[in-house]
Amino acid sequence: MSIFRTLLAGACLTLALAAPARADWLKIQQSGSLKVAVYNEFAPFSDHGAGIDVDLATALSKKLGLRLNLLPFPAGESLDDDLRNMVWKGHYLGYGPADVLLHVPVDTRLMAQNKQVAIFAPYHVESLRLVRSAKGVPVYTSLDSLAGKKIGVEKVSIAGMLMLGEHDGKFREDVKIFPTAREALEKLKAGELDAVLATRSEIESVMRGDPAFPLHEVAFQRLPRSGWAVGMAVRKDDTEMAKLLQTAINEMAASGELKAIFEKRGVQVVAP
Repeated sequence: MSIFRTLLAGACLTLALAAPARADWLKIQQSGSLKVAVYNEFAPFSDHGAGIDVDLATALSKKLGLRLNLLPFPAGESLDDDLRNMVWKGHYLGYGPADVLLHVPVDTRLMAQNKQVAIFAPYHVESLRLVRSAKGVPVYTSLDSLAGKKIGVEKVSIAGMLMLGEHDGKFREDVKIFPTAREALEKLKAGELDAVLATRSEIESVMRGDPAFPLHEVAFQRLPRSGWAVGMAVRKDDTEMAKLLQTAINEMAASGELKAIFEKRGVQVVAP
């Protein structure tokens, strides 16, 4: 995914959109539930009905005075697919759309490509980190320290793409691919790998600060060093609900409730 930390531009709501927005919010209120879409197999954020985004969805629903109707779904081929299927149109197989989709990159290019949605309320900044076994890699100064070491990555991931392509494929023979980052991290803990490249949230949720597995920032030319912000997406004309969700996330960040939700999974929330 092409993802860059960006705040949502153009938050002003036009009068032309105000009337349908009120009507849509009224329908949601009358239904008594908030339909929140979260990704399947996406630990520590959402996996088998549990995770940070699931807890966040529960808290947001409560703040809006609604019960939660959780809609877990498998990621599509692209973010454009996910926004179409879960936000503004629905999947041809019959599921979706939801009222709101969580964990959407707050990215100007993504917004420009998807005029039917509003992407807003960044609540966390994600980044890639390298975690190593202090025993397997006693000294780390750069990626060159991993030459000849076993490096785990998740299949079809940013980490996998970057690690396989770095230095013209220098580490290709050293990279071991796993179905999920969590599986790679568990292999690292078991001593079967020397290092893993994954998101900081994935690493923190598994390693829980274990000093035997130090984390390192790694710079890649094709990835923003500061990471990328993730937020929410709703239909473009659902402006009233977007305002309410933005207010709710602001309150949760200010009160420490958002921090507590992340800490429950061993993850440090990073404010946009």
